[in-house]
Amino acid sequence: MKSSGLRLSLAICCLLATTHSPEIVADEGMWLFNQAPRKLLQSKYGFDASPQWLEHVQKASVRFNSGGSGSFVSKDGLVLSNHHVAADALQKLSNEERDILAEGYQANAMTEELKCVDLELNVLMGIQDVTEQVNAAVKQDMDPETAFNARRAAIAGIEKRSLDSTGLRSDVVTLYQGGAYHLYRFKKYTDVRLVFAPEQQIAFFGGDPDNFEYPRYCLDYTFFRAYENGKPARTEHHLKWNPSGPKNGELVFVTGHPGSTSRLLTVSELEYERDILQPDVLSWLNRMEVLLNVYGSRSTENKRRSKDLLFGIQNSRKAYGGMHAGLLDPDLFAQKRRQENDLRKAVKADPSLRDTEAAWKRIRDAQSEIAKVRTRYNFFEGGRAFYGDLYPIAKMLLRAAVELQKANSERLREFHESGLDSLQFQLFSNKPIYEDLELVTLADGLTYLADTFGPEDPMVMAILAGRSPQKAAADLITGTKVRDVSFRRELFEGGIEAINLAKDPMIELARLVDREAREARKALDAAKEIKQAAHAEIAKARFAIQGSSSYPDATFTLRLAFGEVAGYQEGTQHRPHETYFKGLYQRSQDQSETPPFHLPKRWIERKSHLNLDAPVNFVSKIDIIGGNSGSPVVNRRGELVGLIFDGNIHTLPWRHGYDDKVARAISVHAGGITESLKSVYQANQLLEELLR
Repeated sequence: MKSSGLRLSLAICCLLATTHSPEIVADEGMWLFNQAPRKLLQSKYGFDASPQWLEHVQKASVRFNSGGSGSFVSKDGLVLSNHHVAADALQKLSNEERDILAEGYQANAMTEELKCVDLELNVLMGIQDVTEQVNAAVKQDMDPETAFNARRAAIAGIEKRSLDSTGLRSDVVTLYQGGAYHLYRFKKYTDVRLVFAPEQQIAFFGGDPDNFEYPRYCLDYTFFRAYENGKPARTEHHLKWNPSGPKNGELVFVTGHPGSTSRLLTVSELEYERDILQPDVLSWLNRMEVLLNVYGSRSTENKRRSKDLLFGIQNSRKAYGGMHAGLLDPDLFAQKRRQENDLRKAVKADPSLRDTEAAWKRIRDAQSEIAKVRTRYNFFEGGRAFYGDLYPIAKMLLRAAVELQKANSERLREFHESGLDSLQFQLFSNKPIYEDLELVTLADGLTYLADTFGPEDPMVMAILAGRSPQKAAADLITGTKVRDVSFRRELFEGGIEAINLAKDPMIELARLVDREAREARKALDAAKEIKQAAHAEIAKARFAIQGSSSYPDATFTLRLAFGEVAGYQEGTQHRPHETYFKGLYQRSQDQSETPPFHLPKRWIERKSHLNLDAPVNFVSKIDIIGGNSGSPVVNRRGELVGLIFDGNIHTLPWRHGYDDKVARAISVHAGGITESLKSVYQANQLLEELLR
């Protein structure tokens, strides 16, 4: 459930389609805020999710653009999220002398709050259905490429008009596989400062062995503050802190940004994912994990530099392993076949829907085209051959020079006017870039490229130019100037002429690869357009047969989920609904206090000050997925009672279908955060702000 894994997954999963389950089971659902399940909540729990309640929790919720969720918890812009969501920002604030990611940080006054390098926070201000506007641009006689371009142009226009009229970040989001398009408007915060972070060892106690397991004992939290015009943001909508937390059996809610689910892929898409995509991703993740482990083992500084990257790789590897195991379950796959067959039978039985039957074949055929292009796409456009920070910067500079000459409606989507501010915010980040780590990852990427396509492949030969992968990587990294932010600005502002005059080797590599990458992307987009149009037909048929009171698949936009706090039975073991500080110390002792089960020095010294019976973590039936990390858990009164940080191993198949028999979301208890701030960190000023 870790969002470092989400950042990787958003790139890895570009070939996955998404959809939702038609059979709402128990507390299943990642619901749109403009289609909240008010009747369901009223009938099942007697709770009225009023428009006022929904608006309050919506505008108190925060999206971390680096991947993950959070929430405002004071009127002065204080933001709570997970330590592992914060890890990207903490890593960029760290250096050889001060490892904030590992050691933590505490600001004793606002003047001590550290400005993050390139962290952007988004708050959803409103949603508008623009389905008719988008669909009106696509005519029936258009070929896939023309239809894709027409749809892209319509979306670009909608986003630009919204940005111009509101000043808010405006993104058109595809829902129900093309069955609907909604315009999301976000308020942005780009001046974000670190207030408090615990040691990583207590935030991720148990490390990789305990990841996706339960019972857990993690204080996985961090506080930031959003600023506007140099002053703390005034946040009217913020969640009141409730240190008592939730009781066993209590109804609780999560407002967060689930990244991606695939709950009603067609059988042909599931077969592709099971047989081709997931094994390939797992192979790459395993390769990267070995590479980074070897690099990190060479020195303490190497370990620090690669820590967050390795964490994301390991988290994704474990997540994908669990998802793949789910698809290898014959019962799950048989269930998916039955669901598809039942829907297709209903479609055939309805004269008005019979034409929809052809949609499944179009998806299968398009999926075959994706399979043909996926490897070249992953290596050249997806960047698998050029993994690191420097090449993506060079590619972005080259593409910007080309794309920004075009009309807004004709550009690649990442260069639309509505997103340019965010793009430049990232492009001109002065985040640390480590040359030795870049050399290791790029040399391995080029080796992987040659291994995959063979040394005689024309593109491989052109890229290596008679050099070994190691020598080519060294030449590129020592010769490029794109690590220099002022150089990037000069090229971005100078456009294509400046790019052509630069003769920078990394930019020239991006130029060499660009045609191949664009062609792979074009082929992929055309196949996806066919699938999207077919999925839209299926979605309309499903609405006609089953009704439209269902939720779309996750899209890393704000959703509402709910469920009861509840333990579970796992084999002969009863897993309690919550864990306690005494269990933390016992777990460490049982593992002989060896890494990753050792405790930070402060936690040993302050043990006698802690209430060992205070809760640390709890579990619930709330429906979550990667991207929900950092989401607030709130009660009926809209008070914050917990903080989502993980799911147990049984939640990994939730990408394809929800089941609450033994699967549980795991949260940090608000009382555990309060107790640690009071008794271990003595963060009195922060506590006062939370509790006021």
